[in-house]
Amino acid sequence: MTRVLDADAHDTGTDVTAPSRVDEGYDTVFSYRELARLDEALTMSSRETGLRFTLYIGDLGPKTRIRAEELHARGGHAADSVLLAVSPGQRVIEVVTGAAAARRLPDRACALAVLSMTNSFAAGDLVGGIVNGLRQLSDQAGHPRSARHH
Repeated sequence: MTRVLDADAHDTGTDVTAPSRVDEGYDTVFSYRELARLDEALTMSSRETGLRFTLYIGDLGPKTRIRAEELHARGGHAADSVLLAVSPGQRVIEVVTGAAAARRLPDRACALAVLSMTNSFAAGDLVGGIVNGLRQLSDQAGHPRSARHH
């Protein structure tokens, strides 16, 4: 049985989002170790790519894509951010990319990451699937282009 975390999208591990987190109930959904793995994966993906990766785990309602896009827009910095929205109960994964992020993460790369995640989820590894999906997405996006001075 997969337990669902129903929380607003947030990029854990940042000074901006940490004060607004609500930690009540997290220990009944994920272990501390699992939360640490998710936090590290989000942080490393963001650092390595220069994109802002966020994660939402919970029910997305009947119109999953529309809800995921709303969550992405609410997160701020939409152009260079990537939302991974996972609804285990609905068996749905939505990847929403902003305009700048989409240039570095084409649909095919996102689809391959989703395929990898679904294989892990089918084996009962929600956290591992998310971590691997984030790694695939960050590998595909690559490092941010460094500013060139002439």
